[in-house]
Order: sequence, then C-alpha cells, then structure tokens
Amino acid sequence: MYASFYGLTGKPFQLNPDPSFYFGSRGHKRAMAYLEYGLHQSEGFIVITGEVGAGKTTLVRSLLQKLDPQKVVAAQLVSTQLDAEDTLRMVAAAFGLPNKTFEKAELLLALEMFLVSITAKGKRALLIVDEAQNLTPRAVEELRMLSNFQLEDHALLQSFLVGQPEFKDTMQSDHMRQLRQRVIASYHLGPMDRDETRAYMEHRLSHVGWKGNPRFETEAFDAIFDFTGGVPRRINTLCDRLMLAGFLGGKTIYKGSDVEEVTREIREEGGGGGRSGPAAVPRAAPAASPAPVIEIDLSGKSSVTTHSVKFDLKIDVSRFEARVQKLEMQMAETLRLLGGANGRQQAADGQPGEKPEKIEKAKKI
Repeated sequence: MYASFYGLTGKPFQLNPDPSFYFGSRGHKRAMAYLEYGLHQSEGFIVITGEVGAGKTTLVRSLLQKLDPQKVVAAQLVSTQLDAEDTLRMVAAAFGLPNKTFEKAELLLALEMFLVSITAKGKRALLIVDEAQNLTPRAVEELRMLSNFQLEDHALLQSFLVGQPEFKDTMQSDHMRQLRQRVIASYHLGPMDRDETRAYMEHRLSHVGWKGNPRFETEAFDAIFDFTGGVPRRINTLCDRLMLAGFLGGKTIYKGSDVEEVTREIREEGGGGGRSGPAAVPRAAPAASPAPVIEIDLSGKSSVTTHSVKFDLKIDVSRFEARVQKLEMQMAETLRLLGGANGRQQAADGQPGEKPEKIEKAKKI
C-alpha cells in the first residue's frame, strides 16, 4: 500500500529474512568473518548466537548465497524439539538422502557413504543448524559424533550452529565438554548502535528505490533507536507500522512525535520495546594458524575478502576404494542381519520369510 505512495519498488521493512537486504554492521561483519574463517578451516564447529531478531538467519542466508555449489554441498536444518535419532533423519533429509526405512545403524552408514562420495569429488559438506537452542543435549551430541567421520586426515562434515543466547548455556554444561573442544570460534551477535541503526534504515530504503520520500528527521531516527535498541527485527516492525500510518495520514516527513505515536500504539498492544545490551566480544578466538585463503578484518572498517579455494585432497585412490567397499559390506551385513531377524520372527508367526530388499536400495546410495 504505502510502497507505491512513496514511489518505492517494494516494502523496505518486511519481516521475512531476505539476504538481498543484508546490511553489514560491525557486528554482522564480524559474525560473517567468523563463518567464512570457519568455512575455510573445513572442520569443526562455528557457533553464532544472538537475540531474537538480531539478523542471524539473514546472515546465514547471505553466506549460503556466496557458496560455490561446485565446491561446497550445503544443507540447512531449522531445528525443533527433536530427539537424537530424529535429528539424524533431519540431517539426512537435508542432504537429500532417503531415510524413512533406515534404522540408526543404517542411517549412519548411509550418511558416511554420502559424505565420503562428496569428498571424493573434491567437494565439502557443510551443515548449518538454525535455531540450535531448540536441540536437546542428546541431539547436540549426535551432531558432534557426525564430526568424527573422516577420510584419511580430512573431516567429512563441518557444522555451523546458530541460535539464541540460551544455546550458550547449553554449550557451557559439563556434558558439552567434548563439543566445546571441537568449536573453532564462537561469537555473540549484539544489536546495532545509534549510527548503525540510521544507516541500516537508509540501506533498506535505498534498496527499494528510496529518493528521500518520505524524509526522516534526526529526532525520528533517535526515537526509533530508543524504542528498538538497535535490533533489526524491532526496527523493521516499527518502521513498517510508521510508514503505513504515514501513508494513511498522507505524510512525507516523519518527526519524532510521529514515531512516538506509533510506539505508544505498539506498547498498548503489548509489543514492548526498549534497548538491548551492547554487542558482546567473541567468546573464543579463532584457532591458531589462520588459513591463508582468507583475509579477515575484524575492525569493521573494510569488508571481508574471500579468495577462491583450491581443494587438494591427495586421497590415495586404492585406500578410498577399500573404504567404500568396507562401508558397503557393513551396510549389507547390517541389512542381512535385520532381514534375518525379521524372517525368523515371521516364521515364528507362521508366515514365510521374505528376502530383504533394502540391500539393493543401499547400493544405490
């Protein structure tokens, strides 16, 4: 409604995460630098946390857009309250693997065979788990166990865990000690400051063709920051309501009083508001020996430069083939035993045994 009134090509403050609107605040640049650093380390875990609406999902989607599908096979999992085995099935499904009829042992073998085949093609497998705070401790442990898959000295899977601040508490628990040892770096994404909030708004407006209509007075920017605390989703919610109200009132200039009127309505509806704390510093520094293929500027004054990556796996072909044959034999033996058990049970029930058909399916993986 208001987009055409102000001559815009779309809604500048939509709530759905859209990587095309990605804004590199100091905090977001640092978080992206940690993700890119971890990606080029090609092993272990990177943990990114942040408040609700801090822009974590937009950050992840921006990273996914940068990945070369010829070099990285990426899967994204938006976690819910899953138990450990369901988490494995969701990981398999995210990579496009059949899993409904598999027992856990079969599922792990199928995942390992898939990851080995990806590595043999000169590619890397990346798993991004969003909303990681919803994972149960057992589910997190299953993800850690997947990081044990290796081909010679090459890790077969790398994982990024993205979640809300309570995930930090999960990470600090005693039974997460082994996982913490696999974390290359961890960063908490905080809110933007006053100047970044204004730059963020102008960035999103300019993305949809804004030419200064409507005009925001300085006091309006200040009122928006005071109410939202620099949290992107809160900014989007408030500014969307503000521009709708401005359209209905035929306004082309927004003053502080206009913002205060809208914030008062939001408070009456129970929408809250208020300031969040400053951005936290990283809890763990990147590991020593930084990868030579990436340049990271953590000052926020210049953008991250990512160079092309050349994969030199140096895999012994004969050893690789032996590994695949071993996995196939393990899969076949597992299915044979499961099929034999089913046949004996059917015979006990007075039904003829059936030859298991899962082996043929396993060979196609």
